[in-house]
Amino acid sequence: MSAREQQQAQPPLPAAAPASEAAELDAAKRYEAVVPHWFYCKVTDSRERWVPFSTQDSERLEEAHGSGRDKEDLVVPTSGGRYDVHLKKRQRVAVYWEEEVSEVRRCTWFYKGDKDNKYIPYSETFSEELEEAYMIAVTLDEWKKKLESPSREIIILHNPKLMVHYHPVATSDDWGSTPTEQGRPRTVKRGVENIAAEIPNGEPLQIDHLVFVVHGIGPACDIRFRSIIQCVNDFRNVSLSMLQAHFKKAQEQQQIGRVEFLPVNWHSSLHSTGVDVDLERITLPSINRLRHFINDTILDVFFYNSSTYCQTIVDTVASEMNRLYQLFLQRNPLFKGGVSIAGHSLGSLILFDLLTNQKAAPEEDEHSEEGSRTTSSNRGIEEVKEILKNLELSEYCDVFEKEKMDRQALFLCTEKNLKEMGIPLGPRMKILHYISSKTEMQDQSAAAPGHSGERGAEPGSPPQRDPDSTDNGSNCQYRDVGLGQVSANYPQLNYKPTIFFAFGSPIGMFLTVRGVKRINPNYSLPTCKGFFNIFHPFDPVAYRIEPMIVPDLEFEPMLLPHHKGRKRMHLGKGRSSPSPPALGNCCSPQPDTDPSCLSELKEGLTRMSVDLKNNLLGSLRVAWQSFTRAPLPAVEAASTDAEAEAEAGVEKQPGRWCVRGGGEPGMQHCDPPTEQRARAPCSHAGEVPILASNPGAAALFCAQQRDAFELHPKPDEAPAAVKEEASLINVGRLNGGNRIDYVLQEKPIESFNEYLFALQGHLCYWESEDTVLLVLKEIYQTQGITLDQPLPGSQ
Repeated sequence: MSAREQQQAQPPLPAAAPASEAAELDAAKRYEAVVPHWFYCKVTDSRERWVPFSTQDSERLEEAHGSGRDKEDLVVPTSGGRYDVHLKKRQRVAVYWEEEVSEVRRCTWFYKGDKDNKYIPYSETFSEELEEAYMIAVTLDEWKKKLESPSREIIILHNPKLMVHYHPVATSDDWGSTPTEQGRPRTVKRGVENIAAEIPNGEPLQIDHLVFVVHGIGPACDIRFRSIIQCVNDFRNVSLSMLQAHFKKAQEQQQIGRVEFLPVNWHSSLHSTGVDVDLERITLPSINRLRHFINDTILDVFFYNSSTYCQTIVDTVASEMNRLYQLFLQRNPLFKGGVSIAGHSLGSLILFDLLTNQKAAPEEDEHSEEGSRTTSSNRGIEEVKEILKNLELSEYCDVFEKEKMDRQALFLCTEKNLKEMGIPLGPRMKILHYISSKTEMQDQSAAAPGHSGERGAEPGSPPQRDPDSTDNGSNCQYRDVGLGQVSANYPQLNYKPTIFFAFGSPIGMFLTVRGVKRINPNYSLPTCKGFFNIFHPFDPVAYRIEPMIVPDLEFEPMLLPHHKGRKRMHLGKGRSSPSPPALGNCCSPQPDTDPSCLSELKEGLTRMSVDLKNNLLGSLRVAWQSFTRAPLPAVEAASTDAEAEAEAGVEKQPGRWCVRGGGEPGMQHCDPPTEQRARAPCSHAGEVPILASNPGAAALFCAQQRDAFELHPKPDEAPAAVKEEASLINVGRLNGGNRIDYVLQEKPIESFNEYLFALQGHLCYWESEDTVLLVLKEIYQTQGITLDQPLPGSQ
């Protein structure tokens, strides 16, 4: 075949594609399908807010949606198993508590709202229309497309970077109206990655421990008037961040998962009994809001002291915790962890009364009674030996021990009994004279005027014990902790709590009012071996427990270490540190000079000034909200233990720089540290609003504080024995021999005026990193897991 024929036989080459077609192909290649993310609608005070599911939950929902089973009534657990999503109904339902059902959407397109500039997702149907129009526009490179939403709103796609949303014009005439793009345009975004939404990663699936949290008086649990459910959600979120910060090694080694916190609500059950209607009938019409607040909150204390309503409260708390426990086990059949309980304010007292009335297992009771009898018997024999030693009759100790003679039996002995034991006449006379003299002393003491059978029961006086007394810790000076409790049938729990945490608790005060002035050091809760009493130093409702166990020794509560490993700056409020100051160096005050502390103080003042400027005569509630905002992240301080201890002596040493309540440095002569004195009221408290209303003055104030603090040299290292003294105090068995009372460190802004922040001090525990970290530390310590780095000052 010739070359000409070969050329004719070959198929003709295609003509070159036009430039527009090439651009079209490129544009088609640039289109990528949008990645959906699932949201749910949260309604607060009649305002809707769309909240994204965690990445983990959204992927699980998308997987169920993609399987085609969403037409069935498929249920997907989300939020750590606390909520179920019904895919067919597009509803999010709470599992453990009652809550309004939330709408769920599979979201791809969003527009910016009018009020809070938050992005709102379009409906799923209209989002599909927008995505189809966007795909055509990108593929054909044809923009400026107009779409009309079901609510007659106009969306214009100008280009991939500019898409706007117009509200319809609210004018009409006799001829009708058509939507136009007049009015203020709102931004339209495609895909969740373009709206800057804070999407959590999700929670670990493994649950190591379960904690039930019981609220105090009233339906609101914090200064923002939020429910116990919302406050416990905050507590749980803080625990997840503390796990990542302080248990990172254990998480990387997959030794731990997380701790689940579930709220227990008893207020609604109490006030659904009809008592509110009876109270409304007798309530005066004046100052209506205040009276309604008292009826709804303060009266809960009186209800608990009423036998009728106390029974309702304890039944509700116990049955609710048992119900939640059974439901949790049904949903988590592989759970093998322990259960702890926590109570805030009155809730801690309810739990304490429940725990004191729990019944231990029969074998535990038998073992405990046997051990108690053995201990009591041994103690009685040792007392007899001591008596014989004082009478110079030690050679007869073996005879009395052989006869198992304790002190009570010795006082019942007659001359005939002693003679039968082989005791010679001389020793018999000494023993009988001792018995008769002691009996006469007891008779005279009982007949003395004004004598009470309760030795040491006078307020403020320590018990005067006879050194030879038979008291073994169960006599009249130790009253049953159940004394004075309201007569009620306390239900039994279906589990044995590992630890009991009390936040801002009035337990000590209620025990004292009930007549319990001393707690037996050998007493422990029947089914719970751990007890921690955690409080803020300005909390007006909180009381200590340890002085009721060790009344003759004055010592401070354990200071909770800062979660960042430093100590907050104290502005001379005179509150001493739990550990005694270092000997020889206690005269040199050492406030924390960490710049992060100063910035924390300045930031708190600045936030306060913004609120005061915006609304000088605004409500107190708004001002409190400004105080509760989280501080700026602070850099860890490099302060030593000696610096932390030396701060206790800021106001107590003579001839040194002191910082008074108003924060003004100056040479002050302070009382010696050995003398007890009342804390003087803050003389400069009135200057705080002036500083708050002037950020420049606040900054100058911080600079003055910093300059004053830099005048002090660093003290020498304190002796190790002094630093360990606080943790070595024996406070009985209520917490297994460990310390019970733990005090938080107040924030710099709070140290200006303790009265101003008293209410906030009682409601601060839900977002307190230090409180949460102690709870996690003690829970995981029972499993042999410790912090990555021990915090300074911790046990």
